[in-house]
Amino acid sequence: MQFASKKILGILFLFGLVLNLSAQQNVTLDWKMHDVGKVRQFVSNIGSLWPTGVLWSSWTGLIYCEFPPASFEEHVGEGGIWVGAISSGDTLVSVTTSWNSGQEFYPSAAPYDTIWVVQKGDTVDIPYWPGYVGVSDQDFVCRYSDYNVTNIGTHKPLYLDVIQTSYAWSSPPLDELIVYNFYVVPTRNNLQKVYIAYWLDGNVGYRGTNWAFALDDFSNYYPQHFMGVSLDNPGGTDGTAYSPIGIKIVPPDNVLPSDLSWTFNWYEGQGGSAPPSRDNLRYLQMSAGVIMKNQNEPVGSQFIVAFGPFDLNVGDTLHFSVGEILGEGIAGVLKNADRLDWLKQNDFKVPSPPPRPPLKVEIANHRVRLDWEARPGEKNPETYTDPYRADSSQVPFEGYRVYKSTQSARGPWTLLAEYDIAGNEFGENTGLARSYTDVGLLNNFEYYYSVTAFSKPDTVSDFPSQESSVNKEAVVIIPGPEPPSDVGRVAVVPNPYRGDIAYHQYNPPWERPDPSRGRWLEQDRRVQFINLPARCEIRIYTLAGDLVRTLFHNNPIRGFEDWNLTSDVGQAVSSGIYLFTVKNETTAEVQTGKFVIIK
Repeated sequence: MQFASKKILGILFLFGLVLNLSAQQNVTLDWKMHDVGKVRQFVSNIGSLWPTGVLWSSWTGLIYCEFPPASFEEHVGEGGIWVGAISSGDTLVSVTTSWNSGQEFYPSAAPYDTIWVVQKGDTVDIPYWPGYVGVSDQDFVCRYSDYNVTNIGTHKPLYLDVIQTSYAWSSPPLDELIVYNFYVVPTRNNLQKVYIAYWLDGNVGYRGTNWAFALDDFSNYYPQHFMGVSLDNPGGTDGTAYSPIGIKIVPPDNVLPSDLSWTFNWYEGQGGSAPPSRDNLRYLQMSAGVIMKNQNEPVGSQFIVAFGPFDLNVGDTLHFSVGEILGEGIAGVLKNADRLDWLKQNDFKVPSPPPRPPLKVEIANHRVRLDWEARPGEKNPETYTDPYRADSSQVPFEGYRVYKSTQSARGPWTLLAEYDIAGNEFGENTGLARSYTDVGLLNNFEYYYSVTAFSKPDTVSDFPSQESSVNKEAVVIIPGPEPPSDVGRVAVVPNPYRGDIAYHQYNPPWERPDPSRGRWLEQDRRVQFINLPARCEIRIYTLAGDLVRTLFHNNPIRGFEDWNLTSDVGQAVSSGIYLFTVKNETTAEVQTGKFVIIK
C-alpha cells in the first residue's frame, strides 16, 4: 500500500531550507540520560541511543541502557532509525546509526538545537515547537536533519528534518519503558515509497570490562506487537540477564498496521552478517516485507523492524512511535508492550506523581538532617493538581517517603520513613512530616538520600498511586565534623592498610568503584587523611625519605582527603612504612606522622 500522509504538524517549519549547506559543518551536539524511572537510557540529538564517535569525548558513563537500576545490566550497543525512499529516481537511505555506515543525521549549529528537558504539564517555547507541553514525567525534545553535515563520505541526503520526543515515567506501571515519537518531514523533494526501520544492536547482560557479555544474545520477533526483541541466552560468562529489550513499532494513527508491509531482519553477531553499506541494497532489506524466522544460535543480536510504504510530499509529516520496552523476563516485556498499547489509546493522558519535594540537607558529626518544607516560590507537592485523574480529586497528594542507600544514587534503596495524610482511607494515616534526622552515621563515608512525594491511587480508573522519582535528584552526603583550625590531630585511616581486606564489600563501602562501573579495580584503593584544616599540603614519603605523592587539600567543609595509593607518576605503591607531613597553609604549622601499607 502507498499512503500519502497529510497529517501536517503546523509547528514544523521547513527550517532546513534557510541553511547554507556548503558552510554548515558545525553542529550543536548534546546528550541526556532518561533517569526518572527504572530505565537509565542515553539519548542524543543525532538520533542514536549510544555515544557515537562525535559524542564520545563528552560521555562520562559506561552503560547506555541500564535496567534494573544499579544492576550494571546493559541492553543497547546501538539504536536509531533509518529512513529509506525514492527521491527524484534515486533510491536513498539516511541512517542515524548502523553498522557499515556512519552517522548521517545531525542537529544544526543553532545554540538551541540541544536536547530540551520538559516535565509533565510544563510549557516551554522551543523555537521549532512553540508552546510545547510536557507529556511524561521526563520529556526530551530534539531535532536533527540528514543534510546539516555535507562531507559524509558517499552520503546523499533525502533532505529530511526529524523532530524526536521521548517520554519516561517515574512510577509503575509505566517505569519500565521509554516511548520515542518521531516526526519526519521532507523539506526539498517529494518522496515515494518511504520505509522506516528501527535498528537495534542489542547487547544484553552484565556489563564487564569489554563486550564479551553480548556474544550470547539472540533476536526474536513478536508479530502481535510488531516488536523485535534481543534476549540473553541463559548462563554463559555473564550469567542470565534479568530483562530482554524490545523495540515495538507504533505506526501512524491514521494507518492500519495490516495495510503496511512489515520486515524483521536479524544479523548474525561476530561478523557473520551485517546491514549492506550501499543505499539501494539497504533499502531492499527495509522494503522486503519478510519476517525472518527467529534466531536460534545465540551469537549476538542485531536486527531491524521496518514498515511502509508511504508517499510524502514536501511539508508532510510522518508521525510514528517506537517503544523501548524492558521487564522481568520476556513475560514482563510482553506485559509492558500491552501497557504501551493502552497508553497510546489514552493519548498518554494518565495520572501523574506530585512534583519532587524541595530537599535541603544539613550535615553534622555522625548525622544528617533532611528538610523538604516548601518555601515561597518553590513547587509544593501538597498543592499540585492533575487534570487526568478519573476520580476528579482536587488535591491528589497523599504523602512523602524518605529513602537511603549506602551504595549509589541509583540505589538499592531502603525506605526509612513514610508520612501520609491522617484521617482518610489511604495508607497508614501516620500524619505528615517535612523533616527527618538520620543519626549514628559513620563520618567520612558516603550516604545517599532521596525524598519523594506520592499521590492517592485513582480508584475510578484503577490507576495506582504515583510517586516522584526516587533516583532523580538524589543527594550524596558525607557526615563529619568541621575542619579543625590547625594541624596536630591528623591521622591516616585505615592504619595499617591491608590489601587482603575487601574494603569495597563493607556497608557502606570504604572503597567503591567509579559510578560508571560495578566492579572494584586496583585504582579504587584508598586511605584517608582525617582531621585536616581547611587549606593544607600533604606530602607522602618512603621510609628512606623519597617523595611519593603530594596532595593539596582546600575544602572549608570536609576535613579529610583521600589517596588511592599511587605515586605522582601513577604507579601503585608497594608494601611498607610511609611517612607524611601536613602543612597548614594558613598558619604554616606542620605535623608529621607515619602509616603502614600491607598488600
